[in-house]
Amino acid sequence: MAYKISDKCVSCGACAGNCPVECIAEGEKHYEINPEACIECGTCASVCPVGAPEQE
Repeated sequence: MAYKISDKCVSCGACAGNCPVECIAEGEKHYEINPEACIECGTCASVCPVGAPEQE
């Protein structure tokens, strides 16, 4: 299952800067992950200071 960024996101950009496939972009409310491009590596979750990325 792809990762999804929850409303806990503080828009710091740590996840986007570390995503190896560059599937994370700034959205309207917070950063968002393109589920079709996500390779489920978990890098976003490991670098997020607030634990916003979660597996769907």
